[in-house]
Amino acid sequence: MGKIKKWILGVLVGLTLLVTTAFQSDFFEIAKQIDIYTTLFKELNMYYIDAVNPAKLSNKAISSMLESLDPYTRYYDEQGVEDARIAATGEYGGIGVVTRYKNNNLTIRELLKNSPAEKAGMKPGDRILKINDVEVKDFDETGVAALLNGLPNTKVNLQIERQNKKTELSVTREKITVNPVPYYTMLANEVGYISFTTFNEKAAYEVKKAFLDLKEQGMKKLIIDVRGNPGGLLNEAVSIANFFIPKDKIVVTTKAKIEKWSDTFKTLQTPMDLEIPVAILINNRSASASEILAGSLQDYDRAVIIGERSFGKGLVQRYLPLSYGTQMKITISKYYTPSGRCIQELDYTKTDDKGNVPKFSESTQTYKTEKGRTVYGGGGIFPDVEIEKPKTTKTTEALLNSDAFFNYATQYFYENAKIAEPSKFKLTDADYVSLKNYLAKNQAAFETKTEAEFKKALETASAENLNGNASKSYSDLLTAVQQEKFKELDKNKEEIINNLSEEIIKRYYYAEGVYQQKAIFDNVILKAVSILNNEKEYGKIIGQ
Repeated sequence: MGKIKKWILGVLVGLTLLVTTAFQSDFFEIAKQIDIYTTLFKELNMYYIDAVNPAKLSNKAISSMLESLDPYTRYYDEQGVEDARIAATGEYGGIGVVTRYKNNNLTIRELLKNSPAEKAGMKPGDRILKINDVEVKDFDETGVAALLNGLPNTKVNLQIERQNKKTELSVTREKITVNPVPYYTMLANEVGYISFTTFNEKAAYEVKKAFLDLKEQGMKKLIIDVRGNPGGLLNEAVSIANFFIPKDKIVVTTKAKIEKWSDTFKTLQTPMDLEIPVAILINNRSASASEILAGSLQDYDRAVIIGERSFGKGLVQRYLPLSYGTQMKITISKYYTPSGRCIQELDYTKTDDKGNVPKFSESTQTYKTEKGRTVYGGGGIFPDVEIEKPKTTKTTEALLNSDAFFNYATQYFYENAKIAEPSKFKLTDADYVSLKNYLAKNQAAFETKTEAEFKKALETASAENLNGNASKSYSDLLTAVQQEKFKELDKNKEEIINNLSEEIIKRYYYAEGVYQQKAIFDNVILKAVSILNNEKEYGKIIGQ
């Protein structure tokens, strides 16, 4: 018996030494790397030929390091901390605009309805040249955002350029509240519709408010639209799921490396409605908390999920405070729906040297809902009713993110003093042709990756005096590439027209108008209405 005790004691001591040694080894390696970085940074700052910006260099080094882990682990400087707070709370002091900073140009992309910017007469497409006495071109994107925002009831003087004419504006900042439910309405046949764009601190409150209002209007069936909703606060997703499933039900489970950060989130309140038929609309940009909401209601057979497979973000982040008012958002765990599935698609731990990220094999694994229906893990939430559409090509992605696409909508706005109300506005094939004609004349503002690489190759050849007769060959090849580019766009004609409709409608009727138009013409919404109005079909899908 004594020998056994000695053997057990020996094993325990060995394990303790192993753990202690491993910890000391990690600690030493971390201390070593920090010392190397500190030494390098000091020497660089002291001896580099030109002046360096320590904060800019450090930010770049930290960001590059974190990007190698996953796209969600990030460092925030003081301004970044404020931006994160705004995203979470949905409140800030500002002028109420959505901007894009590109090539030292700050452009108004969208106005919030009844915002200070709208009251001051600003328009989408306006280019801000000066903020007070500061030249925008001399700042980076973060600095510009800090200059635009400020305390409510303070003034900011702007110099803008509109249609090649400069003008001065004074805008009084106000408290801006971003409503996560920009629009809700009653559709035909007692179907209520709620558009839902982000899970900020007001999400559950606003969804509940919309739901109760629709119920008073006679709603008997409900559509919740989280297409394009990137997620946000996990507890808000749990609260909203609780509206439709009983108290004390698991909504999501998180599993972390640190045991205290692993948790099970259950419904805590009496639900609002356990009977109303519900449809959740998702697409490939519905992520994180959107997937928790859709996945939990699918696992409990409480809603029909309609649309496209969702994004596939099954990772949970937490903000950790750092020194000097900065912070880091770090991936701490994975989340699992009530059936036990993790919908994370990409395995960032196996990223190769070229940046390629493999998919988890779990997407082939099956799980069961409460009523025994089969659902799948990995690769996002698979809809119960898939609305197929052509895959968005890289060329179409380039177009939708291009200045040319935005500028065409701006031109349309100034050429058309008014348009039909949203419920009657629909672009035609002729409008699509007009867009392509505009793009053909503005190639520089709509450049694909292939074109950029061709241009870079010619510049390299020219620098090395190797271009010779290559210029004509380059031009011929570029022309052929551009012809193929426009053929590629035709594959996504409907998607392009839909996006252009949204961009144009926002100019006249703001975000609210976009949803008013969707309620009439959007094929996913129309499909959801059809299913909800067919009791037999709805019951068959959810296993009743």
